[in-house]
Formats: sequence, C-alpha cells, structure tokens
Amino acid sequence: MTEFLDVLRSPWPWWVGGPLIGLTVPLMLWLGNKSFGISSNLRHLCAAALPESAKPPFFRYNWRAERWNLAFALGLVLAGVVFGSLLADPQPVRLSAAGVQSVNDLGVTVRPGLAPAELTDLSRPGVWALLALSGLLVGFGTRYGGGCTSGHAITGLSTLQVPSLIATASFFAGGILSANVVLPLLLGVLGLGGLK
Repeated sequence: MTEFLDVLRSPWPWWVGGPLIGLTVPLMLWLGNKSFGISSNLRHLCAAALPESAKPPFFRYNWRAERWNLAFALGLVLAGVVFGSLLADPQPVRLSAAGVQSVNDLGVTVRPGLAPAELTDLSRPGVWALLALSGLLVGFGTRYGGGCTSGHAITGLSTLQVPSLIATASFFAGGILSANVVLPLLLGVLGLGGLK
C-alpha cells in the first residue's frame, strides 16, 4: 500500500497524465454523447439555485439533464482536496532557475507551495482587487468565447471545430500577454510587487 501511495504522491510524466486527460473526452463523447466543459457548470448551478419566478430566459432550461457535468466538477474538487492534502507531495514545487528568476523579477518570493503568499494574503486589499478583476475577465472571456479552455482546447479541437482552434489560440496569446505585460503592471499598481 505504501508503494501505491508513493506512486500517487510523486509527479507523473507528461506522457502518462496527458493521454489520460486527453482520452477522457473522446471516451465521454463515444460512450454517452457527453460534451465536456467546466464553465457551463456555473450556468447549471445558477439555473438550479434561482427560483423559477426570478430566472432570466438564459437560465430557463432543463438543468437536470446536465447533472452528470455537475457531478464531474464536484469530483474534480474532491480529487483536488484529496490530492492537495492527503496525498500531497512533501517536496517543494520544483521550478527551473529561469522560472524562479522570472517570478522574483515580479517582486514575488518563491516559497514552498503552489501559490505565492503575496498573491493569496486576503488581508490585503490589492489581493481582493486582483482576484475580482481576474474573475471578471475570466468569466467574461469564457462567456464571450462560448466556453472555457477545457471545452475549446479539449472537446472543440478533438471534434475539429475551427472556432475552437481560434479560441484556443486566443487563450494562449492572452495568457502570454497577461503573464508578461498585464500581471507585472497589475502587481505594481495594486502594490503587490516588490515584496521580497
């Protein structure tokens, strides 16, 4: 049992994790005609939670038919809790020297853990502003783009949809622009940089 837990705790190579993730979507399409997408779960939750009299037309549909997607998202959250706490790798996150230098150049100190403390300290107003702005941009982008990265890059590309190719290329371009231009500017403006 200890050997099995050690395998679960250790990092898996990309050629194992990648195909496992990539084959899940075609398998779902093939076995149950289920179209994978995580961002649609927010719509399903709103449709389930809002009273019928207060629902805008966008939320008036049979959300119960999408319970499988809600269960899938709940499974992702539970797996994150299990693997993030019970089966966590005790070793610090390994970053290349260039990666550490890049993060340090933003004024954020690299410490053990997944997220820098400077960007998760909820006692700082700048962190709240960064989270709110990020959430707004991600939420608007997924709605405007007709789906999230998992929906377009995994399902859309696997079914050869040109709009998904355009959306995925845009996600990557936006990520590169955000990481190299927008994030450093935001950290400076919100007072979150230079906290070494």
